[in-house]
Amino acid sequence: MPRSSTHPSLRPLPASGPGPAPDWAERAQGVADALVPDAAARDRAGASPRRELALLREAGLLELLYPAGLGGGGGSFTDALTAVRIIGRADTSIAQLLAYHYLHLTNALWRADAEQAATLTRAAVAGRWFWGGASNPRDPESVLTPDGDGFRLDGRKTFASNAALADRITLRARLGDGFAVIVVPGDRAGVSHGNDWDAFGQRLSESGTITFAGVRIAADEVLGDPAAPPPARTSLVVPFHQLTIVNFYLGTAEGALAEAGRYIRDISRPWQASGVAEARLDPYILEHFGDLDVELRASLALADVAGARFEAATALGNAITGDERNLAAAAIYAAKVHATRTALEVASKIFELMGARATAGALGYDRYWRNIRTHTLHDPVAYKSREVGNFALNGTITPTPLYS
Repeated sequence: MPRSSTHPSLRPLPASGPGPAPDWAERAQGVADALVPDAAARDRAGASPRRELALLREAGLLELLYPAGLGGGGGSFTDALTAVRIIGRADTSIAQLLAYHYLHLTNALWRADAEQAATLTRAAVAGRWFWGGASNPRDPESVLTPDGDGFRLDGRKTFASNAALADRITLRARLGDGFAVIVVPGDRAGVSHGNDWDAFGQRLSESGTITFAGVRIAADEVLGDPAAPPPARTSLVVPFHQLTIVNFYLGTAEGALAEAGRYIRDISRPWQASGVAEARLDPYILEHFGDLDVELRASLALADVAGARFEAATALGNAITGDERNLAAAAIYAAKVHATRTALEVASKIFELMGARATAGALGYDRYWRNIRTHTLHDPVAYKSREVGNFALNGTITPTPLYS
């Protein structure tokens, strides 16, 4: 749960190198502590999260997943997911920024050939790149057209998360009868942002539209060989996406329940007929708070099992089989279903336990529910339940591009 101490400013931490491994959870907690005090005010303002991104960058969290041998943090996927969960306790939008950064850089490096991956990694570490994406599969595919010794990119995507602040954007585009995955600098000529994200939740997640108009793409910005089957481990990109979501949902639920607990202990008044002197002793509050805690514990346990399955799957590299991929995916999707329901329930029911005064606009407690409600609508949980059932009953998962 978020600590009560705060960090008015966050000093840059030393880059990873010889010596003890970084304590990524401690670094993430430092960012979370800096985000907590004005979380409600920042949510109301809905400004571009440049200061918040600077905190992630200064803490070294953007470099966590890069190999230490290439100058990166040398952290594991478990470290990355833990960081996302911790920051989610303080601010769901900023946890999404970090989660999608990890997703998009992983997608790029897994699709790149070895030389491209090393070159991208060194540049990303040196420049402390922040990654975004623009591959919403429900929009028309962007188009990559051969043009001289390179290509021209045209298209428009909604929900281009992180892209408006990204140093590099990963996206998929149609190329002839197939498709290619490319990396493009976020500030290249022809890339424009709608800055039109206007949802009632996840206000700081930079999830507006992006347009590509005749954007020049160099040949070496096309990752891997588009004519060849994608590397086997790229089948884990979508499960990884889902697992990052699981963790910022649960971080949000942890933050909401912790805040509710503080409010009940310090501010809530007992109901007249309760027979107790303090709200924290009300038997009904205790029962329902306990029920929420039980559900959250169960969700966290499922998330940790899913994380372990994912780590085991990624360790197989490109030797992974479809069955091994689906074993990990099924665990992740089960965690996604439970986390979705738990986070929505916690974020809603805390008001029944805190009381009417907790709805004051200045407190901003509704942001927990608004954030979870907004994000969960992008990927209907019923379809994840279907896949959990399909795997349990039939041993398979329905292939759905970029969602399963």
